[in-house]
Amino acid sequence: MKKAINKKSGSKYDIVRQIPKGRVTSYGAIATYLGTKLSARMVGWAMNAAHVAKPKVPAHRVVNRNGMLTGRHHFATNTLMEELLKKEKIEVKEETIVNFKEKFWDPTEELGL
Repeated sequence: MKKAINKKSGSKYDIVRQIPKGRVTSYGAIATYLGTKLSARMVGWAMNAAHVAKPKVPAHRVVNRNGMLTGRHHFATNTLMEELLKKEKIEVKEETIVNFKEKFWDPTEELGL
């Protein structure tokens, strides 16, 4: 179930928690949704710290604009991000999401506001 998020007070983590299993989004898509298109890096830094957030944040579902697993180095092991995606039936080849456009979840379209 999708939940509307207040763009002013909602956090990056609130958005990531809305991404359904088997889907991914990009750092830039989250930044655009929050009205900070030029701050995709800030979303990346937030995902780097997501492992300590409560409730849990599925940061493995956030990739770069080309579907590459650029954040993989911030997981407990270098392969954990890919392993978590594969458990959700997302195919990864050469550290890139296969059929990225089909798997892409756009918060602006899905959450509106």
